[in-house]
Amino acid sequence: MRETLFKVLKRGEKEVEEKSPKPKSKKSIGLIIDGPNILRKEFGIKLEDIVEALERIGKIRVAKVVLNQYAPQGLIEAVVNQGLEPIIVAGDTDVRIAIEAMELIYNSDVEVIALATRDADFLPIINEAKRKGKETIVIGVEPGFSVALQNAADYVIKMEGKGNGGYGAK
Repeated sequence: MRETLFKVLKRGEKEVEEKSPKPKSKKSIGLIIDGPNILRKEFGIKLEDIVEALERIGKIRVAKVVLNQYAPQGLIEAVVNQGLEPIIVAGDTDVRIAIEAMELIYNSDVEVIALATRDADFLPIINEAKRKGKETIVIGVEPGFSVALQNAADYVIKMEGKGNGGYGAK
């Protein structure tokens, strides 16, 4: 059995690391991953770990990974192999992430918005999702995981980077 690589924290609850909790509900989750911000080799975060963490909260219905044009082919293949949708953009990815997030916020089939990023620039997305009655999850890794994002979200998933590289399956 592999060790836990993340912690799922609900706002207002004490930090407790669980080894194999069952999902409390089957809420539908829309996930957007800020690829250039989270999927860096130095963090060693694997896509499967993000998916596993979210499955403790609900069922992922929409999952997109926004990448820039410099994303390595291996990363794009790993995204596809995990059943996630890669979105490749020229230049800065922030605007596309915001557009994808707004589509999820206004999608009545999605109950929970999950955003994997460390960037405080996405705080308005979390606030708009909450204003529209969606639960919110932020997924990040230190260093640089925005405290403002963590304080605004309903759930915080702190990934523990191992520095072992890789973003695909085992």
